[in-house]
Amino acid sequence: MKRHITTLIICLLVLVVKAQDTYTVIVSCDGFRWDFPIIYEAPTMDRLAKEGIQSDMQPSYPASTFPNHYAMATGLYPDHHGIVNNSFWDPDLQLTYATSDKSTGKDPRFFLGEPIWRTAERQGVKAATIYWVGSDLNDDNSHASYWYDYGKPLISYEERVQKALEYLQLPEPERPHFIMVYFDEPDYTEHTFGPNSEKTRQAVKKVDDAVGQLYEGILKLPIADKINFIVVADHGMAPVHPSRVVNPDDYLKAEWYDHMIIGVPTSIFTKPEYRETVYNTLKNVSHLNVWKKEEMPAHLHYGTSKLIGDIVVAPDMGWEFRNTPRGGYGAHGYDPTDPYMHAIFRAVGPAFKQGYIARQFENVDIYPLICHLLGIQPAPCDGELDRIKHILK
Repeated sequence: MKRHITTLIICLLVLVVKAQDTYTVIVSCDGFRWDFPIIYEAPTMDRLAKEGIQSDMQPSYPASTFPNHYAMATGLYPDHHGIVNNSFWDPDLQLTYATSDKSTGKDPRFFLGEPIWRTAERQGVKAATIYWVGSDLNDDNSHASYWYDYGKPLISYEERVQKALEYLQLPEPERPHFIMVYFDEPDYTEHTFGPNSEKTRQAVKKVDDAVGQLYEGILKLPIADKINFIVVADHGMAPVHPSRVVNPDDYLKAEWYDHMIIGVPTSIFTKPEYRETVYNTLKNVSHLNVWKKEEMPAHLHYGTSKLIGDIVVAPDMGWEFRNTPRGGYGAHGYDPTDPYMHAIFRAVGPAFKQGYIARQFENVDIYPLICHLLGIQPAPCDGELDRIKHILK
């Protein structure tokens, strides 16, 4: 019996050492919808699909940038990791969080859970982050060994690629085994011109080229055969039009609520005596889905956080619930089960099957997948390796 136990321990140690001898590089292309390689030219994504894994990934709700980048980083749904939307009201702190607000956007009090770079560093694996959401908080204890502040001016895509490659060529004691890189396109262009536009085609090409430069650079490294390379996006994009807007001011009186945080979805913190009034007023309005917080659909995994309003209003796909049109032709944040919201997924490297079309999975599964690739123990999370392990060799 002792001999069997000793053998098992040795095998486990060998597996851990082998996993920590590999590297993982993950790249996010904001708003890169799963079907863009089909409707636009994206030769890098096509190549990665041929050489590794292709799939479409379901975002968490709401299908927006900050909630989903942090969901991938922590393996937690937004309802659990604190960033429940790009903007929200905190009733305890009496503050409105906004991604663009310097006073709240990097406030560590809002970011719960343990992001993957901290999980890695805590277990002795050096990490590097280049602009990933939550990686540049105003808290020195939350950073990776190498990190960038998402401030102005931002370094270019080419500089981000070169920096990632430089990290992989550092002397072994200094070299990160885990790197995260963020590109903000094609999301920005899609919001302005819509997902079905010539400008978006150009933005897709730009980010596909940048990913291609990074992948080509990796293949030239002496450690290329040890690097697992993953490409993801936070969400897809739906076409919208300024005519498809429901104005809350047409239905609600200001004295009925204390705070209304406009977005997809919109959270309304009602005055207690007017909760039913707000609900009954909106529930039969065309192009709106209206729920009491405790009655949110189960598949959205949304509604337990104190940061979510008493009433949640979600417009139909392609519609918006706001006082004035946002002025662009693309939007997201909608139900993550809709194909318009699905994000791209590609993976290639020694851990992955080749030329494999994988079934869809949830983006919270990215966290336990990376922990597996790095040979580290995940923190408690909503993600499940079992849902994604079919892509592994």
